[in-house]
Amino acid sequence: MTSTETNHTPTAEEAGAAFHALRAEIGKAVVGNDNAIMYLVLALLCRGHVLLEGVPGVAKTLLVRALATALDLEHARVQFTPDLMPGDVTGSQIYDPHSAEFTFRHGPVFTNLLLADEINRTPPKTQSALLESMEERQVSVDGKPRSLPDPFVVVATQNPIEQEGTYPLPEAQLDRFLFKVDVHLPSRDDEFRILQRHAAGFDPRDLVAAGLRPVAGPAHIAAARAAVAHVTITPEVLAYTVDVCRATRTSPAVQHGASTRGATALMAASRAFAWLNGRGFVTPDDVKAVAVAVLRHRLQLRPEAELDGVTTEGVMAALLLSVPVPV
Repeated sequence: MTSTETNHTPTAEEAGAAFHALRAEIGKAVVGNDNAIMYLVLALLCRGHVLLEGVPGVAKTLLVRALATALDLEHARVQFTPDLMPGDVTGSQIYDPHSAEFTFRHGPVFTNLLLADEINRTPPKTQSALLESMEERQVSVDGKPRSLPDPFVVVATQNPIEQEGTYPLPEAQLDRFLFKVDVHLPSRDDEFRILQRHAAGFDPRDLVAAGLRPVAGPAHIAAARAAVAHVTITPEVLAYTVDVCRATRTSPAVQHGASTRGATALMAASRAFAWLNGRGFVTPDDVKAVAVAVLRHRLQLRPEAELDGVTTEGVMAALLLSVPVPV
């Protein structure tokens, strides 16, 4: 039995303390990238999924492994490759010659935390194997739906600079991710601290030896989600959330803006952000704080705008300045 396995039902305060401890625990292995850590924690609260994008060597995989180690949850990792088949992710029917019957062999998707490493290196056929699981929390094989465990979170990684042999994620797949987070190269001070840790014997392949331990589990997640559900959002802030999303559809640089799913995702993320920061109500600043990560991958720029060097981040920054903020 791990330290987080008890019969006690955590209170909202205990769940909040556990989630703050979770962020600190991940920090034992990952230096910097506090923003990415925060979004992973928010995704747990919102039943959402996260797409991490960054060049090789910025600790994207280590970040997810540290999260898995600090959580009392089952986790699995799938290395996406061009020859990966959908059944390698979801599972498949296997014929048993002894019983002369087919039995279902569960795939790695039947877990609490799934790391889809380099998801854009596999063809759309295999990428689509995750669509149903991410949205419906189930897998259908031979017409039979099979429920996934709760919680279930997909954290996918992709490399934005090496495009040879990759398959861009379709819009339908991107829309299933609650957040798209850029994982940047560390600052000089952070890089110095990373080298110091490695010089002192830190082994990223052995996080337990580095002192990481489970500090939160399913009961804490359930209690935190229940607390987030009670975070209030006034009609004025709700209208502001709607206006931000609608502004993405009227921007001259945007061909396709955020859908209503994007608006509901923005509301959910802002409520979780408010709760994580100790408030029982949402402010416009909460909406602004998560808007870029929630909406950036849901915007499709016009080709001429892309040729002019316009980015979704730049569009979002301009929109957040132009949409009137309720007082």
